[in-house]
Amino acid sequence: MVSGGTLLEKGQVNTSVPVVVIAPGYHGHAIARSLGRLGIPIYGIHADPRSPAARSRYWQENFFWNIAKASPEESINWLLQLSRKIGSRPILIPTDDDSCLFVADHAAALKEGFLFPNQPAGLTRSLSSKKQMYYLCKKNGIPAAETNFPQNRDDVIEFSKNAAFPVMLKGIDTLALRRRTGVKMVVVEDSKTLLQRYDEMETSEAPNLMLQEYLPGSDAVWMFDGYFDDESNCLFGLTANMIRQYPAYTGVTSLGVCFENDTVAWQTRKFMKAIGYRGPLDIGYKYDKRSGLYKAIDVNPRIGMTFRLLVDTIGMDVARAAYLDLTGQTVLTGDPPAGRKWIVENFDLVSSPRYCLDGKLGIRGWMRSYRGVEEASWFARDDLAPFFMMGWRSLQWTCERILKKRVSP
Repeated sequence: MVSGGTLLEKGQVNTSVPVVVIAPGYHGHAIARSLGRLGIPIYGIHADPRSPAARSRYWQENFFWNIAKASPEESINWLLQLSRKIGSRPILIPTDDDSCLFVADHAAALKEGFLFPNQPAGLTRSLSSKKQMYYLCKKNGIPAAETNFPQNRDDVIEFSKNAAFPVMLKGIDTLALRRRTGVKMVVVEDSKTLLQRYDEMETSEAPNLMLQEYLPGSDAVWMFDGYFDDESNCLFGLTANMIRQYPAYTGVTSLGVCFENDTVAWQTRKFMKAIGYRGPLDIGYKYDKRSGLYKAIDVNPRIGMTFRLLVDTIGMDVARAAYLDLTGQTVLTGDPPAGRKWIVENFDLVSSPRYCLDGKLGIRGWMRSYRGVEEASWFARDDLAPFFMMGWRSLQWTCERILKKRVSP
């Protein structure tokens, strides 16, 4: 496991500025570990007291507040009170879509109590919208998966006449779609299924679905994680390849490996410079073997949950680069860690059978795929509580699903 010892032993990090992490999901503990191992005081804001992420020993103190359910005014006041309680102006790090948009939308008010990147107004929301992100790519010469934005059922019928299936049916505002349907995207194989799923998922009063070309190849998904300063210069950036995803083929990384991809890195730096982006970034691409292009498919204008996959040879990652830059310190970087693997244990355990059933993974291949794993999302010898809590919550989740299937008609 990579730790922060190398950087700290060289006396290169001033750890006096605390950090507040808004961690309503299940991955804020990775930021707590990364920064906490350097001796930086880390405070967590969690939505669920049962969250495994809240169990990390690296939290200086945990607080519980749900930004998604409280009003913006209540959350602003609560956060500013927290800043005063901590007694300094801490760095504020959001970790999910809700908190990321909240910080961006209320940056002027939150700047009174917190440090965070000076993002151009409206840019975070534009990158978080699949529609606006698509047009930003087109405007700036960045390849992107071809996408159609139907306004009604008739548009979908017209699209189906010449469509090459399968296609992706995705939410433009993924937050709104996930809250309403429980999913962010589906793959559809024919026009009949497309119309059926469109009717199930769309709201006619506020169209929020898009149709996107399906790019084949389960091993063709790449990501870039990096940090950009106030002049949109990339101070740190690495690329990696998704080996498996959860849910299979369409979700987040469950097993990934670091490799250099100069095209993905160059495209990302060019894109972010053109739009004036600042701060941590997690962006995904898929290689289209038909055109030979790496096409942008998703942008997270924040620290992604996979960021600990992308750690260089001296232990630098996106969270550490952000801390150093925001506190006026030099961001030192090492070499890209070719072959470094990272896993989300529970996600990969659930998604792997799907790859096996589809004939894309055998038992021996599955076992070999874990060779070289250097770090896990949950297990860490110096911080075991999140792993055990994750196991308990996963067992509860499994039992609830089995019970639900038995009682359903």
